[in-house]
Order: sequence, then structure tokens, then C-alpha cells
Amino acid sequence: MIYSPAIMLEHFCNVGRGITLCYDTFGEESDPPMLLIMGLGTQMVAWHEDFCAELAGRGLFVVRFDNRDIGHSTHLTGAPPTPAQLLSRSRRAARYSLADMAEDAAGLLRELELAPAHVIGASMGGMIAQTLAARRPELVRSLVSIMSTTGKLTSGQPSLRLYPLFLRRPAEGMEAFVARMEKVFTAIGSPGFPRDLDEIRTLAAASYDRDHDPAGPGRQLAAIIAAGNRTSELGGITAPTLVIHGTADRLVAPSGGRATARAIPGARLMRVPGMGHDLPRPLWPTLIDAIVRHARDADEALVQRDPPLRATPIPR
Repeated sequence: MIYSPAIMLEHFCNVGRGITLCYDTFGEESDPPMLLIMGLGTQMVAWHEDFCAELAGRGLFVVRFDNRDIGHSTHLTGAPPTPAQLLSRSRRAARYSLADMAEDAAGLLRELELAPAHVIGASMGGMIAQTLAARRPELVRSLVSIMSTTGKLTSGQPSLRLYPLFLRRPAEGMEAFVARMEKVFTAIGSPGFPRDLDEIRTLAAASYDRDHDPAGPGRQLAAIIAAGNRTSELGGITAPTLVIHGTADRLVAPSGGRATARAIPGARLMRVPGMGHDLPRPLWPTLIDAIVRHARDADEALVQRDPPLRATPIPR
């Protein structure tokens, strides 16, 4: 099934501090809640609706949302960092921080009365999820950090061959945007699995229709740079944590996943052979099984400690 924006039911939530997030949901509200946080410059639709529906079918109430500065959520103002600022990792261009983005997610959980929730983050979304778990532990039942890193400069750095692709100024218009997304996913996608170019084009076109603010992703990237090395903060995470990372990730090197697992007490590292910096459909059964198993185990442990838990554990 290819994503169609016509069947997407969007909702909006004021999470405070001038930020409104666009979100949608899958499943029954009485099931354990799961919040999905997507990565840099990537809208919630990148959590494919079939992926979300499969999680919901396993007994979870799934919420995906657009981060600030992307999709239909609030866009801020201000120029994105220049190439020189990016290469020098200057913090001056940041209009907000990863902590602000984590607080957006906290506000969504609060306003929707979903906390504590299982929190899943991919790439920058993993950084936001990590920050949320570290700073607001009462909101997080369990954490899954996918293809992400700690911000330490010696771990998780992109392949040098990718720099020209991302530093080149993109052409304008939908056709150019879709063509660029094809090039990006050809460069960073999973070499060990077949690539569905039609699905990539459909997702890119839908994303362009929803939002083509070229400065938003730059402001998000500035927030990542300004966060610096978060290794020490991750040492305070108490939520049960699963770290998933592909062995063929060219954008966030596998060392980023290893560093994340080392930094978080008790975290388990799941290496996925042939997986790059994407979520290819052939890998969904593996990823969904791991995510659901991790959430189920965390719920069962939590129920033993706190019987009046908001929702019953995920059925086996």
C-alpha cells in the first residue's frame, strides 16, 4: 500500500511556548501508548501508515507527529546555518535546542494524557527521544533509539562522501525535490535490501505537498549541533532502552549506535545487517517484533512495580 495523504486524518495540539504540533493516531486509546518521533527534516509520514498500523495491530495506541519546523506543525523564523557554520559546528545559528524539541514531545504526551508512553525515535528523533527520557523520566515507559547517536564527535559521523550531496543548494519545485530525495535515499538507504523507488517518490511528493519550507530542516540541524556531546546526560536515563542500528548506515555511522548503548545504563544494542539510514519495508517484521517485544517486557515489569498502571500490558 502506497501512502495517500487523502486518507490521513490530522489533529493539532497546542503544546505550549507558542508551538502547535500536527499529529495522527492508530489503534485503540485503551492500549499502551507509543510515541513515534521522526528525524531531521522528515515529516511524520515517514513513519509509514502501514508500519504504524502493524504496531497498532499488536496492541499499541500509536501516535506520530511533525516536529516543530516541519510538516504542518509550527514553523519558526530565522535563517538556517550557513555551510561554513555547519562545517565549523558553530552553535550561534541555533534558534532552539534539542531539549526544546523534547519538551514539545512532553507537551504532546501531557495534553493527550498519554504519559507514560513507549517512545521510539529515529535519527534526530532518537536524539529527541533520548533527551526526553533523560529529562522527563516520568513520561517514558521504555525507549527505542534507532539509527541515532550521542553527539560525540568521535562517534556516529557521516561518510565524507555524503557531504557534497547535503551541502549542495537544492533546486526548487516538486520535481526537483522528488529527484533529490531519490538521490538521498540511494546514497543513505539500506544496501542489503531492495529499494522501492515508487514508494520513495510517493512519500517525497506527499511531503512536498505538506511542506516545502527549505529553512526548517536547517534550523533543526542547528539544534543538533548546539546540543553537543550528550553522553553524560544519557547516563541518567532509567527507562528500559533498546538501541537499533544498521551495520551499513552511511549517515550515522554504526559507532553512533554503539556509543548510545554504552552511554545508557542497561541498554541493549541490536545490530541489523544490511540496514542503512532508512526503514525499508522488508525489515519491518524484524523491527516491529523487536519494538513490540521491548515494550511488552517493559510494561510487564512496570505492572509488577505499579499495579494501577494506566493501561494493561501488550498481550503476548
